[in-house]
Amino acid sequence: MSEHTMPSRIQLKPCLLDAILAGLIALIIFGPIVGVVLDGYSFNFHALRLVWIIAAVMAGRFLLSVFLQTVTGQRAMQRFEADSAGVYVRPVGHKSNLRWIIPLVLVLAIFFPFVATKYILTVAILGLIYVLLGLGLNIVVGLAGLLDLGYVAFYAIGAYGLALGYQYLGLGFWSMLPIAAIMAAMAGALLGFPVLRMHGDYLAIVTLGFGEIIRLVLNNWVSFTGGPNGISAPPPTLFGLEFGRRAKEGGVPIHEFLHIPYNPNLKFIFIYGILILVVLLVLYIKHRLTRMPIGRAWEALREDEIACRAMGLNHVLVKLSAFTLGASTAGLAGVFFATYQGFVNPTSFTFFESALILAIVVLGGMGSTVSVVKSPR
Repeated sequence: MSEHTMPSRIQLKPCLLDAILAGLIALIIFGPIVGVVLDGYSFNFHALRLVWIIAAVMAGRFLLSVFLQTVTGQRAMQRFEADSAGVYVRPVGHKSNLRWIIPLVLVLAIFFPFVATKYILTVAILGLIYVLLGLGLNIVVGLAGLLDLGYVAFYAIGAYGLALGYQYLGLGFWSMLPIAAIMAAMAGALLGFPVLRMHGDYLAIVTLGFGEIIRLVLNNWVSFTGGPNGISAPPPTLFGLEFGRRAKEGGVPIHEFLHIPYNPNLKFIFIYGILILVVLLVLYIKHRLTRMPIGRAWEALREDEIACRAMGLNHVLVKLSAFTLGASTAGLAGVFFATYQGFVNPTSFTFFESALILAIVVLGGMGSTVSVVKSPR
């Protein structure tokens, strides 16, 4: 759009209509959450707080609508409305803006735990765990096009692998991290074989059944898994040093070894740091795989399996590789979840979790790594 076609005058009527619509949406969204506060078995209605929120939303929407009618706003909108579809070649000297954004995000991630409260730190840990889960399921659903509704089963295998490995074999966090990934990958391959010839709804039903079978086994095998009562999981250690106030018999707490005051957040800071490294490693591996022949094979399988097979691609290995790699990522996330919680039970691995992870992938954009990472935040 050229400058002579841009509006010369600000039209307030559409701006007011946009502001009113935004206010109604804010009332629907924030009314039950902010306006109604539970007080025992009754509730209190905080109208003033709700009014301020709606007023802020309406004012912000009104100013945004006015800005979009200006020359600067129209130019900004053109950048979003530009047609980027199709295949195009970047200039020889093109450099992505990510070369500045990624180092900045890493610097912020490094300093974040030292300024965050315990609550915000634990929320960040859960967010990173769901990032891992989203990245794993994105391989299966987003790249390979295989609808998996039982993905939480691999998550449970990783979490219970740490808890049961510690109780029966004495294996700790570092030992179970690779073992749980391998166990979940084997379970993914085991699930992949029966569903090689299935598509669409049939595939979704089989994977849903697999997830429920794992949950029922964990819930009913009381003598081994603890059943509904759950089982405790060990905290992480660093070179044998523990993060508790008092170490177990023969152990040394890390704060005594470093001669610093005891800080209950040290455990969560350590888990957060290791999670950041694992997420970066998974992101790098996934980025490389999508540009290798196996990544192209996943995309070919997603677009048209018949054409994929006609081109000579082994669809069996392609499907199994997607299930295996996606499941191994969920196994890693399960280990972090168990050591973060210190306790696992079957109620943490219901179908709702699978639906939530699938929603992260779908809403973030299937096949898009950056969008999947941003969705849990």
